[in-house]
Amino acid sequence: MCTASLAVKLRRKFGLRPMKSLRKTTVCAVLVLSAIPLLQLRAQDAKPDTPAPVPGAQQPPPAADTPGPGQGRIGISVNQVIVPVTVKDSSGRLVADLRKDEFRIFEDKVEQRIAYFSNEAFPLSMVVLIDNDLKVKDAEEVAGSLKAILAGMSAADEASICRFDQFFHEGHGFNANQDKLLTELKRTELDTKPSVAPPSPAMNNGPTINGHSATSDAPTITAGVNNLKGQSTKALDDALYGAAQLLKDRGRERRKIIFLISDGNNGIRTNTHSYTDTVKELLRYSVSVYSVAVSSAFFERRFSRLVDYAHDTGGDIYFAAKRSTMEELYSRVTEEARNQYTLAYSPLGTNRALDYHSIEVRVRREGLTVDSRQGYYAGAAPR
Repeated sequence: MCTASLAVKLRRKFGLRPMKSLRKTTVCAVLVLSAIPLLQLRAQDAKPDTPAPVPGAQQPPPAADTPGPGQGRIGISVNQVIVPVTVKDSSGRLVADLRKDEFRIFEDKVEQRIAYFSNEAFPLSMVVLIDNDLKVKDAEEVAGSLKAILAGMSAADEASICRFDQFFHEGHGFNANQDKLLTELKRTELDTKPSVAPPSPAMNNGPTINGHSATSDAPTITAGVNNLKGQSTKALDDALYGAAQLLKDRGRERRKIIFLISDGNNGIRTNTHSYTDTVKELLRYSVSVYSVAVSSAFFERRFSRLVDYAHDTGGDIYFAAKRSTMEELYSRVTEEARNQYTLAYSPLGTNRALDYHSIEVRVRREGLTVDSRQGYYAGAAPR
């Protein structure tokens, strides 16, 4: 602030004559204005290095969803293709020190320019999808291991606990409170009774009179089991499709995964959604499938569906012969999903009339294994 004493000191130092009030005001203004650039520089130094917003990029979420320390935010234009990438060494350990210039990405065999790169950890939104139609021994091992899922979660992660058999049984929604999730996991019991469809808007579950609805003329519909003799009635494809719908609205600033624990058995005639349609949904919403195959899946060689979903969506598959192995694998799955590299590009030089576009990611460093989604469908670029 310009005080009278400061003005006197300035006059004495520079041999100035007394000034009128207007001239004092002018000197004050000059001093104030000359101080502005210094204040601006100090303010800029205090700010973190934040990239300029990308035109058309999704706006940041509310403060409640702000990632914690050491976690990044995915600020990518909506017209870019996001490709999460996992890189491992020959021993299966994650490789976390690769630079942007060590990656190459191709769409339909045409190399693309990487417009966005990050090797920061991102919070997870995951659907824990549990097979509800396992053999008794497998079911006991799985049920006893479920609480260990929380060991791999960070404070910023969120999860929804779901089950499936002939039908997809949606859980109680996403929750980041680990105490509440622990309670839900403790209460999760794998059924040994015949599967019953969950309530549906199409079903009339109201009061009845002589087998008919008390509020309409339509007969009451009772859910039952569609038994197909000699064939599995398990709807794995439908369950993954339903899980993708739960994840589709989770923000781009989060990793979206399905944590699938199953024996891989799947009834083709039971599903209403095909494998191709389900993969389209998973790729459309940038959802990766991480499969944990229980012991019977390995010994009976029925895990091909688990492998295919993991491979096509850029996830991974693990085999668990017993409960202790499952508990160890849960933390590995969440660590791998959270610490993927994130690449993004705007497609150039490819035929936009094609329905499906392949993706290939390479690294220049030798001896490494690269896992990423295999492609995406036109009109359904990962988001």
